Amino acid sequence: MSEDLRFRRLGYLALNVSDLARSGAFYENVVGLEPAGGGDGQRLFRCSDKHHDIALVEASEPGIKRIGWEMESAKALKAIRDHFVGLGLNPKPVSNAEAAALGIHEAFRISDPVFGATMEFFASMDTAADDYKPTHTKIVRLGHVVLAGPDLKAAEDFFMGEMNFRASDRIEDAVVHMRCFPNPLHHSFGVGKAAAPQLHHINFMVTDIDDIGRANVRMKREGVPIVYGPGRHPQSESMFFYFLDPDGMTLEYSFGMEEFPETDARPPRMFPMSVESADHWGGIPEPDFAKVGVIERLEPVG
Repeated sequence: MSEDLRFRRLGYLALNVSDLARSGAFYENVVGLEPAGGGDGQRLFRCSDKHHDIALVEASEPGIKRIGWEMESAKALKAIRDHFVGLGLNPKPVSNAEAAALGIHEAFRISDPVFGATMEFFASMDTAADDYKPTHTKIVRLGHVVLAGPDLKAAEDFFMGEMNFRASDRIEDAVVHMRCFPNPLHHSFGVGKAAAPQLHHINFMVTDIDDIGRANVRMKREGVPIVYGPGRHPQSESMFFYFLDPDGMTLEYSFGMEEFPETDARPPRMFPMSVESADHWGGIPEPDFAKVGVIERLEPVG
């Protein structure tokens, strides 16, 4: 595998929602994202200085539409495109008009062979004209996305073996936390165990522990289902808080995260399958945790 397969960050997520107006109001007023434009059945939001971090698209089934990855350079983008061509994954270019609407450059998409998720890769994303201004929650970035499916080994083989991701930690036969190398965050991507491929959850990182406490109060006041936490993950040492969006998709706020150096990073640890491996405080998720989220394929099956 080429040493040029280098990522800058998890670029953005496109989510399918059943009611664009309802979800748009929720992501702005309850989650705390800033509107960033849109049109043609799509609304964009941001929690950073980038063009956008979340795209909401009206669809018949809620779930993940695509995952956008920003490469470190145009050279890195070419390297991963060439690599995918060699694997027979048939990269499909994003049209100039769609790329312009998304504020991205030199983009293409594939379907990953494990989950069937649409993965988009681009050389860079425009910076927003105005500074991002947090509202009730000091969100600092889109943190990570976790998909789930039946075969963790196949997921590791592809994302680590073919995309140069690195494992940071594992929970035995349940979860693999991966970083998009050389991004230092403990994980920008994760895979969990499920009977069939699905979205597990989406994360936003906050800058203040009080954002977790205020979210707990706000969600209860607004009648938003809280499905896990507050708690603290032993792997990243992040404090977490999970809640549901209007379609039942699981969202997370987290505070704090281990960061890795590019060289001489510690090896990944294996945690046993136990309640305490997911939460230092011994919390247990509610039944609706990580249950909703269809993965939209780039091409129909069959």
